[in-house]
Amino acid sequence: QVQLVESGGELVQAGGSLRLSCAASGNIFRLNNMGWYRQAPGKQRELVATITSFGTTNYASDVKARFTISRDNAKNTVYLQMDSLKPEDTAVYYCRLSQQTSNYWGQGTQVTVSS
Repeated sequence: QVQLVESGGELVQAGGSLRLSCAASGNIFRLNNMGWYRQAPGKQRELVATITSFGTTNYASDVKARFTISRDNAKNTVYLQMDSLKPEDTAVYYCRLSQQTSNYWGQGTQVTVSS
């Protein structure tokens, strides 16, 4: 069993920055993929960014120039640095850990970007 806890979501003005954190605990395998997804009201959940245990990253095209995903394997924590935030970034941001055939999700943290 794996537990994920997100933090860092806040109300921020357009153009501002936020740093999200996700701490994982439990039966975490050495090889895994962690990532951030988001879901806005009335929309499907979408991928934001992922990062492997080795540091290989993947970003959605609309955030690649503005967001940076990173991780600390010793702390089992993944981060999402978000810069130049836009109102369309407003969503609940969810952390996910994937290992072997199992996926685990956090409860989400709300990010609201005002105009």
